[in-house]
Amino acid sequence: MSEELEKKNYSADSIQALEGMEHVRMRPSMYIGDVGTRGLHHLVYEVVDNSIDEAMGGHCDTITIDINEDNSISVTDNGRGIPVGMHKKEGVSALQVVMTKIGAGGKFDKDSYKVSGGLHGVGVSCVNALSVKLQATVYVDGKIWEQEYERGKAVYPVRSIGETDKSGTTVTFWPDPTIFTQTVEYSYETLSNRMRELSYLNKGVKLTITDKRQKEEDGSFVSEVFYSDEGLKEFIKFLDGNREQLIKNVISIEGEKNGIPVEVAMVYNTSYTENLHSYVNNINTHEGGTHLSGFRRGLTTTLKKYADASGLLDKLKFEISGDDFREGLTAIISVKVAEPQFEGQTKTKLGNREVSAAVSQAVSEMLANYLEENPDDAKIIVQKVVLAAQARHAANKAREMVQRKTVMSIGGLPGKLSDCSEQDPSLCEVFLVEGDSAGGTAKQGRDRNFQAILPLRGKILNVEKAMQHRVFDNEEIKNIYTALGVSIGTEEDSKALNLDKLRYHKVVIMCDADVDGSHIETLILTFFFRYMRELIDGGHVYIATPPLYLVKKGAKKRYAWNDKERDAIAEEFNGSVSIQRYKGLGEMNAEQLWDTTMNPEFRTLRQITIDNATETDRTFSMLMGDEVPPRKEFIEKNAVYANIDA
Repeated sequence: MSEELEKKNYSADSIQALEGMEHVRMRPSMYIGDVGTRGLHHLVYEVVDNSIDEAMGGHCDTITIDINEDNSISVTDNGRGIPVGMHKKEGVSALQVVMTKIGAGGKFDKDSYKVSGGLHGVGVSCVNALSVKLQATVYVDGKIWEQEYERGKAVYPVRSIGETDKSGTTVTFWPDPTIFTQTVEYSYETLSNRMRELSYLNKGVKLTITDKRQKEEDGSFVSEVFYSDEGLKEFIKFLDGNREQLIKNVISIEGEKNGIPVEVAMVYNTSYTENLHSYVNNINTHEGGTHLSGFRRGLTTTLKKYADASGLLDKLKFEISGDDFREGLTAIISVKVAEPQFEGQTKTKLGNREVSAAVSQAVSEMLANYLEENPDDAKIIVQKVVLAAQARHAANKAREMVQRKTVMSIGGLPGKLSDCSEQDPSLCEVFLVEGDSAGGTAKQGRDRNFQAILPLRGKILNVEKAMQHRVFDNEEIKNIYTALGVSIGTEEDSKALNLDKLRYHKVVIMCDADVDGSHIETLILTFFFRYMRELIDGGHVYIATPPLYLVKKGAKKRYAWNDKERDAIAEEFNGSVSIQRYKGLGEMNAEQLWDTTMNPEFRTLRQITIDNATETDRTFSMLMGDEVPPRKEFIEKNAVYANIDA
């Protein structure tokens, strides 16, 4: 089909309105997940997804994202421009239909888009509904068209405001603070991480993000340009930059199997963790699905066949497991599916059965060719697999010990655990507390009905640098598994977690508000991310925020969580004040700890969420791995925030 004919086919009548948008403002979480910071940033992703869809269709190669001074967002692309002609069924411009009707979009017209990301036509109209104001400017057919909206309703009909020689669309929107009551302030770092990710997933597309609220030393705005020539190969190099490579090359493939575009890149490193990241139409499917199953099957079958033929497995006295082939593996799987079917708790698990065979076949061919052409690398990989199998054999005994302790009766719970009396897990919470001293204070200050306390001795094992059997053999980690009541290990994934018998729906990490406390928090979070990811995904993990200071003047007293709050309170008290700096939880008495950190009425808990799994993976490998320079650079860059706990 010629480009001119494609443009002609993408007209006002390509837009299909499926249903109204009356409930968006009333029930925003149904459409964008939540109305916190995650939902706020999701608005940007939805607008950018429309531009990416144009790029995936071959109609756009440049996208710019501006965070404006007033915290509005502008997204501009050089695509075909949203159609502005009259929509026959709706009787208004197609642009207005797209912006004001839920489910209206060219994505539903198979002639316009083969595949698309985002919320499948829901996105941009939701953004409009949840914005105080939105302005759409379209450059199409030599003219500039615009329309403005307030809270999802058009202010005036689409109008022409000039002539142009370019094509594309600009959408600027101001999020509604009555919807996003927590904040309407965008994080440049969060948005730039997503734009970097999109550039790797869509090679050849230039994405520029500019923060007009911040300036560099030379007076220019803070800005980054993301562009990738090699796509996932570059993504892997970026993601695995803090790990020591086992083989020199990135193994990669890009092609189409059974009509499904498949792109895979993978590399082996010296770590003991498996890091698989999967995408469908640019959406991170952190719950996996058929494409991930296909990858695992293709990898295991092909590597096992090669390893058997090499004779390197002859001395092993037990069977190789699928897990053994994935130890120290970092891989990214990206597929494009015309009509994806999503399942799972957060609708990010791909269900299309036909995708599994396509990915498995692609990976088998890619890997077989690479192993044949690179015998030295192949030998190194198989040797790594053999070592992983031996370590797994040792880990099985440790895991069985954990499992036996977990399924025992209440008498089998860790001796240091002070349990609560409530039996309903949804009402219960457990505090993982740094040290026996703070643990004792927490036990005295808690509400015994629904709050349990598990003191942890010192710093737990750094799982980023430990073999699996050492992790399961660690006493503090065994206590965590046992106290939580979760079971581990499945045939497909030995670290998979079964939450059916989870004893507490809130797991709260409570450490001192100092450098050591922050390190212990990071060690525990690394363990949860690598071995209990399901806990985080289920929204069960929190960090307590104990105060740093107690400011007193006579009978008046107030707590402060950072230096700025301390100074403001001191100024408010007007005169000489007494300031107590809490070096640790143990310095507070039970009543103070309850009032500030444990009482649900007054405390602040920070829920741990994963907005960008690849960036989280990279951060943990950098903070807890062996490479010192990137860790030093990260600490220097973020040192200004080190003592702020709000």
